[in-house]
Amino acid sequence: MKITLDISFNGARGPVTLREAVQQLRARDLACTVAADAVEQKVTVFSACVERGFTPLRSEIMAAYYIAERDATSEAFDRGLITRAELETQQAALVRQLLS
Repeated sequence: MKITLDISFNGARGPVTLREAVQQLRARDLACTVAADAVEQKVTVFSACVERGFTPLRSEIMAAYYIAERDATSEAFDRGLITRAELETQQAALVRQLLS
């Protein structure tokens, strides 16, 4: 399963997209950081939760968000929608967000 910002799963209050879930977590100051070496493992957990209809935990949501943002930025560069400098700037900002 490819993780995108628009992937929908069952949240605590019903169906929610990954983008909406992260916005809700940030609004409540609940967005947590994820250790860089744990990102891929957490995305696997997120995917399994989504496929089984469970609500993923906060760190899995944030890790999946990181992967979706990373992939979307890379895809935008591959399609010629952003420059290499914009790609590198966005990737660096994403890493800072993950590790801060």
